[in-house]
Amino acid sequence: MRHFFVITVVMAMVLFVSAAKPEPKWKSLFNGNNLDGWTVRGKATWVVKDGALVGEGANGHIYAAPELTNLEVKGKFRITSTGKDANSGLYFRANPPADNPDSYPRGYEAQICNSQEAHTGWLWKPGTPTGKATVNLTKDGEWFDYRVKAVGTHIEFWINEQLVMTYDDSEYTKGFFAIQCHNPGMVIEAKELYYRDLSK
Repeated sequence: MRHFFVITVVMAMVLFVSAAKPEPKWKSLFNGNNLDGWTVRGKATWVVKDGALVGEGANGHIYAAPELTNLEVKGKFRITSTGKDANSGLYFRANPPADNPDSYPRGYEAQICNSQEAHTGWLWKPGTPTGKATVNLTKDGEWFDYRVKAVGTHIEFWINEQLVMTYDDSEYTKGFFAIQCHNPGMVIEAKELYYRDLSK
């Protein structure tokens, strides 16, 4: 009976410690002042203006430094047409192609685009709409909150804290964050970008 009591107490302590383990802290992905920690690929121009990361002018991507597997990332985004349909995306578990680093990332994309059926909130794989968003909550020229979580094969997207997409896929397991400027005649802006490593 005494041994049973000791074992029960030990198990309870283990469960308490496990339950009390703090969640990973959010870390800043963008300092709001310059492009430190970011790498530009392609022909788009990227600058910092009024605390926001701004991309325009041509096709290109800008990559952030942390390379992660299980992750959560969030930020505020605004996309605006200046003559052509505006198209962008927040990439995760993404890597520049070895044979052409300036081409489209190999990885997952949280779509940012209001001019096509596979709109903001869809999950894209390179060139392919993959996970359907239940609703489009965004409009060109308006800021919105985007949050992405990927743990193992399970991927979830929130827009303005509303869950809009869930999908399971195992093709891409590790990589970087990136933001896309798809074409001339548009502007993509991002600010208050944070991430956390859920692998720890």
